[in-house]
Amino acid sequence: MSDDATHEPPHRLERLEPGMTIVYGGDRYVTVDADLAAAFVPGDHLVVVQDTGALLHIPAEVHAVASAAVTSAAGAFAAMGSVSDQQIEQFYEAFAARLEDDESFRPIAEANAADVESARGRGRSVTRLILSDTMRADMIDGLRSWAGLPSGRDAVVDRVAHEGWSVETVRSGLGVIGFVFEGRPNVFADATGVLRSGNTVVFRIGSDALGTARAIVTHALDPALAESGLPPGAVSLVASPARAAGWAMFSDARLGLAVARGSGGAVAQLGAVARQAGIPVSLHGTGGAWIVAGVDADSERFHSAVYQSLDRKVCNTLNTCCIVASRAEELVPRFLDALREAGRRRGVSPKLHIAAGDESHIPPEWFEPAEITRAEGPVTEPMTETIGRNELGVEWEWEDSPEVTLAIVPDVAAAVSAFNDQSPKFAASLISDDAVEQQRFFATIDSPFVGNGFTRWVDGQYALGKPELGLSNWQFGRLFGRGGILSGDSAFTVRTRADQTDPDIGR
Repeated sequence: MSDDATHEPPHRLERLEPGMTIVYGGDRYVTVDADLAAAFVPGDHLVVVQDTGALLHIPAEVHAVASAAVTSAAGAFAAMGSVSDQQIEQFYEAFAARLEDDESFRPIAEANAADVESARGRGRSVTRLILSDTMRADMIDGLRSWAGLPSGRDAVVDRVAHEGWSVETVRSGLGVIGFVFEGRPNVFADATGVLRSGNTVVFRIGSDALGTARAIVTHALDPALAESGLPPGAVSLVASPARAAGWAMFSDARLGLAVARGSGGAVAQLGAVARQAGIPVSLHGTGGAWIVAGVDADSERFHSAVYQSLDRKVCNTLNTCCIVASRAEELVPRFLDALREAGRRRGVSPKLHIAAGDESHIPPEWFEPAEITRAEGPVTEPMTETIGRNELGVEWEWEDSPEVTLAIVPDVAAAVSAFNDQSPKFAASLISDDAVEQQRFFATIDSPFVGNGFTRWVDGQYALGKPELGLSNWQFGRLFGRGGILSGDSAFTVRTRADQTDPDIGR
C-alpha cells in the first residue's frame, strides 16, 4: 500500500438507510430504524454508544451551536493565563451584585416564572426549578465565597531539590470544563467556580430552565465578565433545548473534563459518550441515601435522622432504610412516625415501599388508599406497596409526598451487603451507639459519603463551605485522586517546572 493511500481524507456519513448495520462494542451490532434513517440528513452527526449500541442523532444545527460554545470557551482559556486573580475576584463580586440587585434580577425572576409555568403545564417537576429567595441567596453567597477563597493557580504543591537545579510541581488550569445540568438555576452560578482555578466553562442546562439561564447570562453574567475584563466566552452557554446538544458537547475532545448531573440513565449515557471521546468524566446522577438502624440504635436519634433526611427530594434525601430484625418491633413505629411527620410538614401523605416478606411489620391502615402528590398532581394510590428485595436501590423521584423504602434485615452486615450490591453507592448512615460497629460500617460499606445521623449533610457548600458542582457516587467505580464532592477548586492539573541554576549540568 502506498503512503498516499494511508492519508486518504475521511469519508463523510451522508445518509442512513433502514436496516443498515452499525457495529459497536467490537462484537455486537444494531440496525438503523426507519425513523432515524428519515431524520438523518447530510451534515448531521451520529454517535454510537459503544457500551449499549444506542444511536444518538445530532442534527447539524445543534452540533454547530455546541461546537461554537466550546470554541468560545477554548479561546477564553487560552487568554486566562494573562488574567489576574483580582480580575477573577471582581467577576464573582460583580456577578453576585447583579443577582442581589432587584432591578437587574427582575427579568431573571420573570424568566424563571415563565419556565416554572411552562414546566407545570407539561406535568414536569418544578421542585428544583423554582428560583426561590433561598436559592437566590445561596447563589449570591456561593459567588462571594469564591471571591474570598485562594485561587490555587500556580501554587507549588511539591519541590525536589538537586545540586544545581530543582523541580517544582505546580497547579494549573485543567482547560475547558463541560457541564450538563438538570433544570436547576443555582448550578448555573455554581459552575462558574471553575474559573477560580484558571479554567473556563461551557454548559448546557436542562430545557426546563433554559429561559432562566439565558436571562442570567444577559442580565448578570455577561455584564460581570465585561466589568472584570475576563475574556468573552469564559462562561459559555449552549443555548439549545435539544438533548442532542449535550451529546455534541460531550463528544468534543477539546473538553478537559465532562461533568454531568441529572437522572441516572441520562447521566450514564452522557458519561459513555465523553469517555469514548477520550474525555475524563465526573458523573453526578443516581442518588438516594440509605440509613441503617443497628442493634444499639437510639430510638430518638433514629427518628430524628429519618425525619431530617426527608425535608425535600434531592440526591442526598433518604431513599432506603434498613432496620435490624432484633429492633424492628420498637423502631419500625418510630420510622413510620417520622415518615408521617415528614409528610405532615409538607401538608401531604407520605409514600412507603416495603420489602417483600416484611409486610407484617406495617399496620394495615398504611396499605389503605391515600392522596399522593406527584409532579402531575394529586393521585390516589395505596400509601404502602410491596417491592422485591432486589429493588432496594430504586431511587424514588418524589415531588411533594416523601417516598422511601423500608427493609428489615438480619444484621448490619446484611444491610451493607444490600447497599453494596443494589444501591448507586452514594451516601449511607449508621444509627448506632457502638463505636466498633461504626468503624466496621465505614470499613465495609462501598460509599464515598458515610455518616451517623441525617443524610442531608452531603453537600459541598453545607459541609465544606464551597459551592458544589456535583456529588459523585461510586456507581461507576471509585474516583481517582479526588473526593466525591466536585467543587471549583477540584478541577486542575499539575505541571512540572525545572529551575536550573548551574548551567553546566548534563546527563
